[in-house]
Amino acid sequence: MKFNKILSNLKNYETGKPIELVVCEFGTNPEDVVKLASNENPFGVSKMVEQGMQEVFKNAYLYPDDSYYELKDVLANKHNVQSSNIIIGAGSDQIIEFCVHTKANKKSAVLMAGATFAMYEIYAKQVGAEIIRTKSKTHNLKELKELYKANKDKISIIFLCLPNNPLGECADAKDVYKFINKIKKNVLVVVDCAYMEFASFKDKDKLIQAKYLIENFENAIFLGTFSKAYGLGGMRIGYGIANKFIISELNKLRPPFNITTLSLRAAILALQDQNFVDECVKSNFLEMKRYETVADSLNIEYIPSYANFITLKFKEQNSTDICQNLLKKGIILRDLQSYGLNAIRITIGTSEQNTKVLEHLREILK
Repeated sequence: MKFNKILSNLKNYETGKPIELVVCEFGTNPEDVVKLASNENPFGVSKMVEQGMQEVFKNAYLYPDDSYYELKDVLANKHNVQSSNIIIGAGSDQIIEFCVHTKANKKSAVLMAGATFAMYEIYAKQVGAEIIRTKSKTHNLKELKELYKANKDKISIIFLCLPNNPLGECADAKDVYKFINKIKKNVLVVVDCAYMEFASFKDKDKLIQAKYLIENFENAIFLGTFSKAYGLGGMRIGYGIANKFIISELNKLRPPFNITTLSLRAAILALQDQNFVDECVKSNFLEMKRYETVADSLNIEYIPSYANFITLKFKEQNSTDICQNLLKKGIILRDLQSYGLNAIRITIGTSEQNTKVLEHLREILK
């Protein structure tokens, strides 16, 4: 059977190894497995979400309200925008896909950082678009600007991941706004803020405000997700905020009922418990300091992170070997060799989880 030739140039997205597979391969007790590979919230979901979900199952046989008006209203109030400025997706990934399919094609190019969220490239290649990356792995706005100028006749989309996954660095908001101001209006600038709750807590200068973004840049879209700070990774729900014309065009690609009834209700409840989010974010950076301290003591380079993970870079040791050795001990981390980096990304877990990881990491690296 023949398939589209474009598939031969596509790689599968690499996810964190599931707990079930580690248990199967190494015979590890499921309760002893520590998974810190996928940037999930180690504290799960808020009690408000847990308690409020019980009633939803009674109506699980019904399709959700496809207007998603209730969730849009809550998000509109949170970001001080109109409901018509919002689109809901099965994770922010789906909205990234919509953006690519509305703007990119075989004659266009997509611009992004040297190492960033893999789905930008995967979706772009699906439509045959050229991929242009900076030589720097991190988000270097100067390099992005230079590449844009050199290729502005064919660039249709620019992706900015703030903070950047998988490295964790983040540009200041004022510099981001200056950058977008130099981009012509026919280029869609996707500002992916999946980890913005963390970045803005650590440094207010990093805060990208959706309202300011869409009111000042008609070609920009803000992406948010419930998978990280809100702890709803398994529910697969995200959103985009942009001017009404962009949202209208993206909605033409949105399939009906793309969010489940359960996901919809969970997101609405999650937005009502800001204290839970605040506590999770606060714990994240307190625990991150432990990794930084150990990295310093072992002379390991790390990238100062504004997200819920930290990236450790190695010179002599091999990151794949380190991850494999930790797997045998029931610890799942993310190897970044697929990004061309001899590094590992570690989601910041609970205090107990981090203690276990750091103990075994010290043992392996010594």
